[in-house]
Amino acid sequence: MSAPFFIGWEKRVPAGLRLPLLGTALGLLALALLLPLALGRATEDFGSGAWVGDREVRATLTQAPYPLLRLPPDAQHPLGHTILLSAFGKAQVSTALAGRSVMAAGVLVRRGDLEMLVVNDPARLAALPDPLPAPAATVALGRWAMVGEICDGKCATGAMQPGTGIAHRACAILCLAGDIPPVLVTVQPAEGSSFFLLSGPDGGPMPASLLRLVGLRLRLEGMLERRGDLLVFRVDPASARVL
Repeated sequence: MSAPFFIGWEKRVPAGLRLPLLGTALGLLALALLLPLALGRATEDFGSGAWVGDREVRATLTQAPYPLLRLPPDAQHPLGHTILLSAFGKAQVSTALAGRSVMAAGVLVRRGDLEMLVVNDPARLAALPDPLPAPAATVALGRWAMVGEICDGKCATGAMQPGTGIAHRACAILCLAGDIPPVLVTVQPAEGSSFFLLSGPDGGPMPASLLRLVGLRLRLEGMLERRGDLLVFRVDPASARVL
């Protein structure tokens, strides 16, 4: 008895090959469905970004490399808590009160351990009559290499969906051009976090040369430092490499 033989232009598959080919097709289909699920479960969940609601905080306003609210230590944040800051839309708040203790009220946006307060009305950022305790000193953590994506801090925390990835690239570039704080969202955590405020190597704003790389997976090197519970990555723009 001759073995079954498949001819591509025939309309019917030989009976002896039907079950093996069906099994192969089902196996490939199952692999295509299960592999993304397995990869998704193996990736750390940073939490979905979302608008949390109205908040009022008392903090020290600092401006380097971007406006930040430095809250005093409490039971939940023994090192103090640092919140990114922005105005409504793709713009930044005034830094006229930088270095002073302020009352700031707005809408809080949060993703994982990253938070931003969106102050929609300039009158809701006002100086306090009595100064708060000075924020903790910056702690240097050495030179690091990171793999991740440059995003704008507002949309990455949940102001837009999606707030990361190539689909959000044009929006992120406009936000960063309006001085919304840039963040690096990494594929693996470092020092307990996957979100890093980006600055230039001198501690100033992120170099403009990195704008063209927003939304792409990159390998970056630079110096890492801690400000309260926020990590700041002083990126070396010459080290940027698209993966």
